[in-house]
Amino acid sequence: MSLQTVLIEDSNTIREALVPALADLADAEVVAVAETASEGIAVLERLGETWDLAVVDLFLREGSGLTVLRTCQQRASHQRMVVLTNYPTEEMRRRSLELGADALFDKSNELDQFFEWCLRGDTPKPGSSFPPRL
Repeated sequence: MSLQTVLIEDSNTIREALVPALADLADAEVVAVAETASEGIAVLERLGETWDLAVVDLFLREGSGLTVLRTCQQRASHQRMVVLTNYPTEEMRRRSLELGADALFDKSNELDQFFEWCLRGDTPKPGSSFPPRL
């Protein structure tokens, strides 16, 4: 069964590329999209425990992906949140993981690792960074 996925991303170009790529490369069906933090939070709350994966950008049209992460810290154990960003600084990685992200990937050069992670369902150990540094 495919991962029921919520995509929280403000770039239409990236959304149009990610939706079919998630289906083809990660067995993930995008069931909802949002462009702002408040829309993302509302969608995740409305879907309750039916979503499996939330893919969150940090810098949204309005608000921050960090706000979405903060709001969803008490989610069901099967629900994973991943940050997909163009700003994968160590500070953003640290803050995202502290706020409950299961992983953070760079949109520009870690998409293969992102899709593999979605398929495997990996979750890093507390205090580690993901993806691992090579």
